[in-house]
Amino acid sequence: METRHLHYFLAVCEELHFTRAAEKLGISQPTLSQQIRVLEGELNMPLFDRIGKKTALTEAGRLLKAYASRMIQDERNAKSAIDELRSDCRGTIRLGVLPSDLDYRLTPLLIQFHADFPNIRLQVFASTQIQQEVLDNKLDIGITLQGPRDILLVEEDLGREPYHFIIRKDHPYAALQTMELCALQHTPLVMYPRHFLGRELVENVCREAGFTLEPIMETGSATSLLQLVRSGIGGTVQPRSLVEHMENSGLSSIPIVNTAPYRELKLIYRGDRYISRATHTFINCLRKFLRDDLLTARNSENQELEGT
Repeated sequence: METRHLHYFLAVCEELHFTRAAEKLGISQPTLSQQIRVLEGELNMPLFDRIGKKTALTEAGRLLKAYASRMIQDERNAKSAIDELRSDCRGTIRLGVLPSDLDYRLTPLLIQFHADFPNIRLQVFASTQIQQEVLDNKLDIGITLQGPRDILLVEEDLGREPYHFIIRKDHPYAALQTMELCALQHTPLVMYPRHFLGRELVENVCREAGFTLEPIMETGSATSLLQLVRSGIGGTVQPRSLVEHMENSGLSSIPIVNTAPYRELKLIYRGDRYISRATHTFINCLRKFLRDDLLTARNSENQELEGT
């Protein structure tokens, strides 16, 4: 069983279409079909059912896919480990982060990391499907919220922070020192759409308190969300750090009391993937950045409490 046959097989598994898989591999469709027949002949079992123009995995195909994926990943891990012997902390890191954290929190880290390690190529993607993209090997590591556990993933706690009510500075509520959670049900809100992790987190806390949120406007962009708040359309419920990392925002951040929503940030990566030295270097920088960030936030909050 040759490695290239497994690459061809997995390409067809992903596309479930021989012509598209052949185009992705850069070979002709007849060549791909012939190579799959060779693999099926070696195993003496059909791997795909071809029903008209549709292609589906057989039971043998599903079994081989699980093993082939691990074999190809082991091959990549071995090559990555050996490549590092020839490098001086080089490489490429594919990082997934939540849109609001990329826009308003992590950019200073990215700037400093490039200054300290200019030979490491960092590709950062804003996403709301980070866990699945790490599982699909589209991302090397991800920074996301606590979600359903998956046995393939390694998780590391990155800290816990509260959600605040964010409103324009000239809004009557901006003078409040704190805000009751139940007041959200009587307040015009702009929020992320449902099924966004942050929105669901806030919704779950509100449901436990006996009410649901009814935003007057929803948007999937953090930048757009805050522009709507600045325009006076309504307030929003977002992590405290969202406003703290903005200069001259024109917004006020009000702590929520009596069961405030909290978010728990997690670093995730696949346990069966080789983690390069470059990636370990970035993870260490990330830990320090968030640790310092949380310490600064706590000190600021304590000073505010002392002032009241």
